[in-house]
Amino acid sequence: MIDHARDLASVREATERLLTAAAALDNASVAEPSRLPGWSRGHVLAHIARNADALVNVLAGRPMYADAETRDADIDRDAPRPLDVQLADVRDSAAGFQAEGERPADWSRTVELRNGVTDAAARVPFRRLVEVELHHVDLGIGYELDDLPEDFVRRETDFLTERFAGHKSLPSIALSDDTGRTWTTGGGAGGGPVQVSGPAADLVGWLAGRRDGAALKATGGTLPALPPL
Repeated sequence: MIDHARDLASVREATERLLTAAAALDNASVAEPSRLPGWSRGHVLAHIARNADALVNVLAGRPMYADAETRDADIDRDAPRPLDVQLADVRDSAAGFQAEGERPADWSRTVELRNGVTDAAARVPFRRLVEVELHHVDLGIGYELDDLPEDFVRRETDFLTERFAGHKSLPSIALSDDTGRTWTTGGGAGGGPVQVSGPAADLVGWLAGRRDGAALKATGGTLPALPPL
């Protein structure tokens, strides 16, 4: 069962970890490239802040973003800001998300995100946790996939395998990690099952588009190329 209150607490902790780590940067390093193609660290920090605002909109029943162009323009606008402004924005927008999450609400209701995607309101705090944790890694400032909390790695793997289940471009895929956990996904295309195994961090990194899968072992076929998230 999804525990939105627990996830809100995890979001708060993850945000503090990110802010503490990012506070060691300076204005020059904020302008340097992140691990995301075409984005500086400033773009990543701006996105983290604007995503918090967007998820407030989702919980309040408003459109997540006005449109894709506005979303992208807001990130480009905010990316060049000095470090102190970036950190204040991340902190303030995070506080706004926490406040919205603490309002009395029907957490079983269905909410709409981007591109017509819907989900239970109760899963929105976990979606925010994904944004904070993975983009902390994307900053490239010493926090790696191997540092992610074990419970988060398991749940994010659950989430991504569910997302890719039945995808028309993927054969059936059976996954296992070094803790003994197993998943199945894909199955919308012919072939398989392809058995994919490896360390938990490498598995979630591959599913999330953060690692190329070189550390994974594939049997019964080649490692499938995953569609973009």
